[in-house]
Amino acid sequence: MFKHTRLPGVFFAIVFAAAIFMVPDSSLAASAAEIDRDVDSALLKLYEKTPAAKELAKVAKGILVFPDIIKGGFIIGGQFGEGALRADGKTTGYYSTAAASYGLQAGVQSFGYALFFITDKALDYLKKSEGWEIGVGPSVVIVDEGIARLLSSTTAKSDIYAFFFDQKGLMAGLGLQGSKITRIEK
Repeated sequence: MFKHTRLPGVFFAIVFAAAIFMVPDSSLAASAAEIDRDVDSALLKLYEKTPAAKELAKVAKGILVFPDIIKGGFIIGGQFGEGALRADGKTTGYYSTAAASYGLQAGVQSFGYALFFITDKALDYLKKSEGWEIGVGPSVVIVDEGIARLLSSTTAKSDIYAFFFDQKGLMAGLGLQGSKITRIEK
């Protein structure tokens, strides 16, 4: 018979093991070619599932795509991922995103997100900053299904629009507040 006293220990062990894989390690870091391939694939999937994203791409000054972010935690959590900035269909730089959190949380998940930079000012802010913390600087609108139905290239008036995609795993909530985005060399 399975004892309930083992459940928290087993759960903690799984979360801890997953967290080990989240730690940025240069030996685990993706190459530029791998990131570009994953970004291409992520954008195709996003455009298929969310026509508003495809429409917004027509007027975006740049699109920063993080195709695979790993997030996990048990009371204390973190997330990490790498991506590429695209302008006019070409990669113009590589970036990492990382965040730490604490509070009532438990689980592991992976997901991706794309930031559509609508204004030159917002894109310049990203390029000139030495690490941009989302929530400080240009305004970011998280696009859910309701907003996506109303969003078009003519109604997009905010600096940046964020789309989440490919969420897998068990962890409550997705958010960008406090995520730090930093340019990396590949």
